[in-house]
Amino acid sequence: MKTNIYYYTGTGNSLWAARKLGEALKDARLGSMRRVSPENDDAEAVGLVFPVHIWGLPQRVRDFVSRLPAGKSKYYFALAVNAGQVAGTLTQLKKIMKARGLNLSAGFDLVMPSNYIPWGGAAPAAEQEKKFAEAAKKIKDIAGIIGRGETGPVEKGPLWQNLVLSGLLYRLSYSKIPKLDKNFWVDDKCNGCALCTSVCPSGNILLHNNRPVWQGKCEQCLACIQWCPLEAIQYGKKTQACARYHHPEVTLSDMRA
Repeated sequence: MKTNIYYYTGTGNSLWAARKLGEALKDARLGSMRRVSPENDDAEAVGLVFPVHIWGLPQRVRDFVSRLPAGKSKYYFALAVNAGQVAGTLTQLKKIMKARGLNLSAGFDLVMPSNYIPWGGAAPAAEQEKKFAEAAKKIKDIAGIIGRGETGPVEKGPLWQNLVLSGLLYRLSYSKIPKLDKNFWVDDKCNGCALCTSVCPSGNILLHNNRPVWQGKCEQCLACIQWCPLEAIQYGKKTQACARYHHPEVTLSDMRA
């Protein structure tokens, strides 16, 4: 079965997951949601791999889904990468796709190390490795399900998460996400290398007087703060003391591809 997998990633977790899934499926092709447009997709199976943002779908994923060929009969599947609370993210996706005449045949919750530095720095390496191993095992199981073309209910969190986190907090926060970049700032270590401008998926960062300036269209992927080689980018008051995180098997070249 010809399969295309589209991924959206800020710190590499979703890219790594998409790669592992593609390897397990053997004949899958990968494409970045930043670079590829799906209007003319000709695959029999289409996968979406993306992070959970504030217990729901990132705007980029919503936009990408809005460009999928409407009404086409394909086997659609999704992996929602998160740090432990997928909540109702995949249910959201299924509803959005259904409104366009598309069916999400299978949806999976994949737990990976957290990259949400405003709530704390990177976990110890041993804890990260444990999560990578568990995720890799689950991806193999997912590949089997997809390879057999199985369908079923999407995975989701407990009822309270679906109602409170995805239902209430996501709706209250969603429209405010682009302006959350007001909390980014740079310390004296910044050397104006402009790496942050190249990894930002929304083109939200410009250099002014050799310092990054955020433009109010943030996606909260945190690529800028996590990939800064000098750890000069900060968010709020606590991140100067926080260890950075990006997936150890994903490189800057991958992020720019």
